[in-house]
Amino acid sequence: MQTDSRPDALWARVSESLQRQGMMRHLGVRLLRVEPGLVEVALPYSDKVAQQQDGFHGGAMGALADIAGGYAALTVAPEGMEVTTAEYKINFLAGFKAGELRAVGRVIKGGKRLIVTSAEVLHVAVDGKQSACAVMQQTIVPVPQNY
Repeated sequence: MQTDSRPDALWARVSESLQRQGMMRHLGVRLLRVEPGLVEVALPYSDKVAQQQDGFHGGAMGALADIAGGYAALTVAPEGMEVTTAEYKINFLAGFKAGELRAVGRVIKGGKRLIVTSAEVLHVAVDGKQSACAVMQQTIVPVPQNY
């Protein structure tokens, strides 16, 4: 797959797509790092992502992992293409409150029809301590960009 792999071009491509996602804007997701085959995003703790016991909701962890893996896939997709998730499997390792979640998505195998990715979700406590939170494996399908 060919794509413009200049770091600034990749950042712009991912950032522009992320800004189109109302849910991610609503939750306050931030783009931290973009490299060929790798994207890192962060999600701050708030009542928007909390479950009944005040910890990060599993759905928020899954959404963040999905975004990280999906955008890692976008960095290897050809120009003029977007990506969509066909499936993912996530394992929750621990629950956390406060701080923020960070997810690093990585391309395991890029292809023309399917892109396989993984994502690791870490909790970053207020004091900076990092702890494993969840791991995900995902299948992505490149689709024509329609905007």
